Amino acid sequence: MGDMELLLPGEADVLVRGLRSLQLRDVGSRGWNQQHENLEKLNMQAILDATAGQGEPIQELLVTHGKIPTLVEELIAVEMWKQKVFPVLCKLEDFKPQNTFPIYMVLHHEASIINLLETVFFHKEACESAEDTVLDLVDYCHRKLTLLVAQGGRGAPPEEESQHSTPMQELQKQAELMEFEIALKALSVLRYITDCVDSLSLSTLSRMLSTHNLPCLLVELLEHSPWSRQEGGKLQQFESGRWQTVTPSEQQKLSKLDGQVWIALYNLLLSPEARARYCLTSFAKGQLLKPSWLALPHTGLPWTPLQLRAFLTDTLLDQLPSLADLQAFLAHLALTEAQPPKKDLVLEQIPEIWERLERENKGKWQAIAKHQLRQVFSPSEQDLRLQAHRWSKIYRLDVLEAVAPERPRCASCNAEASKRCSRCQNEWYCCRECQVKHWEMHGKACVLAAQGDRAK
Repeated sequence: MGDMELLLPGEADVLVRGLRSLQLRDVGSRGWNQQHENLEKLNMQAILDATAGQGEPIQELLVTHGKIPTLVEELIAVEMWKQKVFPVLCKLEDFKPQNTFPIYMVLHHEASIINLLETVFFHKEACESAEDTVLDLVDYCHRKLTLLVAQGGRGAPPEEESQHSTPMQELQKQAELMEFEIALKALSVLRYITDCVDSLSLSTLSRMLSTHNLPCLLVELLEHSPWSRQEGGKLQQFESGRWQTVTPSEQQKLSKLDGQVWIALYNLLLSPEARARYCLTSFAKGQLLKPSWLALPHTGLPWTPLQLRAFLTDTLLDQLPSLADLQAFLAHLALTEAQPPKKDLVLEQIPEIWERLERENKGKWQAIAKHQLRQVFSPSEQDLRLQAHRWSKIYRLDVLEAVAPERPRCASCNAEASKRCSRCQNEWYCCRECQVKHWEMHGKACVLAAQGDRAK
């Protein structure tokens, strides 16, 4: 473990061993919450270890105990809950939550798992340890990236907060922003999977190249670049959970997310295993070579009609020299004939987690929602105080500051902050005026967190 430890080695081993797949009906229950807390501890410790650069024992434990498939199943289960149960729950006549914290924890569960997977999938051993569930993970990433492309140039939802929003409206805004960030994490996970094309099964390669045609989807992502936008004549990029203005001197620097797309595209088009499986039909060739309205951040022009090859500038090749091979591949592709679609009969595996969960719970969505409304999402004040006390022990301030990628931001105006709420120690502000302005929104959570502290 690194210099700062949230978990001792023995504790991490116990938590990893205890990970298990839970039923959709159990979402939000006491046992589910305990596992969510354990996953959050493992997630933060994995980030601390990766930041310290002194080995990554959480990844090793997950691989050793065969728990990567469990994480994938839990990830897809909470995704299904959000799509199938949550909308039904919101329409129930008795659903009038006074506190949305328990629901937020369920929505946040997906973000915690995909963040942990992003951290551990940097190592090829994690991808190999996923075994057959890598098919399910590929499908999951494809769903998230398709949503990113569908958003077009809208990018992340706006960050502005309204003082007149209801708790559920505020939760919906947080959920939309969280969904955008989850999709960006899924992009990184997919890129790490493409790093392992030499060890992926034929079924997985076929799923990526034939069923989903991921190279064409990645080209669409480069075209739309949903993590970049022009705002007030200035280029902004979405990093560390918010939009940040890119200075003119930094505009030619390759962003992390653009880099992930280029590397994934390189892996899927140029690795020997993928090239042997990918059929460059007239459609695929057209998508890879089509003239498109592409954004060129460093030119100051919002949109310019270009081919994908035009993005492979000398500046980009200096930062990712291996893309010179991709440039040569595209030039050669333009001169070759398209291939006819392959009609090979191949016995392939298919992802089974989503279909199995849907089959097991078909016709039960309303019953699950009603059960969870009674048992989970109508907590008493005492239950909320106990939960706040449990989370205050997990989210230690020293750990959060070590995990945070940058200095804290004001909860009201988003400027750099140096003052913290003295009562709950959770929110940051740049000045007294912003704290007073934000109190209407922050007050209830602040009192609840302070009560949790006094309960220690």
